[in-house]
Amino acid sequence: MSRNYESLHDPNAEYTMRELSAETMDATRPRGGGRDLEITDVQTTMVDGNFPWTLVRVYTDAGVVGTGEAYWGAGVPELIERMKPFVVGENPLDIDRLYEHLIQKMSGEGSVEGVTVTAISGIEVALHDLAGKVLEVPAYQLLGGKYRDRMRVYCDCHTEEEADPEACADEAERVVEELGYDALKFDLDVPSGLEKDRANRHLRPGEIRHKAEIVETVTERVKDEADVSFDCHWTFSGGSAKRLADAIEEYDVWWLEDPVPPENLEVQEEVTKNTTTPIAVGENRYRVTELRRLIENQAVDIVAPDLPKVGGMRETRKIADVANQYYVPVAMHNVASPVATMAAAHVGASIPNSLAVEYHSYELGWWSDLVEEDVIEEGYIEVPEEPGLGVTLDMDAVEEHMVEGEELFDEA
Repeated sequence: MSRNYESLHDPNAEYTMRELSAETMDATRPRGGGRDLEITDVQTTMVDGNFPWTLVRVYTDAGVVGTGEAYWGAGVPELIERMKPFVVGENPLDIDRLYEHLIQKMSGEGSVEGVTVTAISGIEVALHDLAGKVLEVPAYQLLGGKYRDRMRVYCDCHTEEEADPEACADEAERVVEELGYDALKFDLDVPSGLEKDRANRHLRPGEIRHKAEIVETVTERVKDEADVSFDCHWTFSGGSAKRLADAIEEYDVWWLEDPVPPENLEVQEEVTKNTTTPIAVGENRYRVTELRRLIENQAVDIVAPDLPKVGGMRETRKIADVANQYYVPVAMHNVASPVATMAAAHVGASIPNSLAVEYHSYELGWWSDLVEEDVIEEGYIEVPEEPGLGVTLDMDAVEEHMVEGEELFDEA
């Protein structure tokens, strides 16, 4: 039986004192220059990529449509459907107010962090695309302008023999020489064959030697041709993370990512401050309120928010602004389709402390087919000058790769 999430009853949303609708805020004055328009609908379509990407579209009475993307995950389309009544009838150009409006309306359903923030992120990205089209400016212009014309991309690399140092080095060499990337990432939470207990987060000496061998072999193979980072996926204890970081200090590591679970800030701070290996963290924290603590405690050397998960484009910009006060660079985590990848490129272009945007789909042959434009070329994204995000969904490709049971968007 299908459910109508749009009409779910929530007293928190209905009786909140911080009501930020245009009517309540008395923000209904007519606007000139074609800026009087209203949101008429919000729709989602889930695409079965290497992750189940949730694409979002915001429709208006002016016929202008904005396309965005929320981080993948169960329940995201339902939450977006739930929020539709809060934005229909609103002017889509009021991006910041609508974002705060949704945060407030969904506070009883978890908008402090987690999947509710992710759902809001998808709408927020679509609003930037829509506003750019209405105002006839690229999305980066809505964020304050740009520092750079193109964004560096780091390629998340994989091999069937992920625990073999030589196989990883071979793939690193191939990605640099054949695909043109000068920035890479490999997983380091791979089996060594020496594990005794996968639950206790402890690394035995042989396991650390094995991981250090991967780091040494890969970095020595590519040398100065590419920067290389290594991802631990929040797997290890504080003590093991410190010993691992210490063991790879002598190698040219761009960063070590998420060596410990995200919940305990004190442990994260202890690890970061006890090694010269750069530590990157951020994909499992939400909104600027959470990442601010990470940055202000100097518990991170490189902050790595995931834009369609953390709160959207403006929220990522806010995180970068806080990081910049502590001279911390930003490397955006990204496992998205071309839509959110391009959104990340616009944000990266607009902030001074941007390092790179991740690309996690180089093994997926049709990733670039999802939009009509070229996105990544020779390891970089040229930031578009077209209005909005500057990418156009190829509806035939979207339909071909939809998750089973999904419905295609309405025509723009």
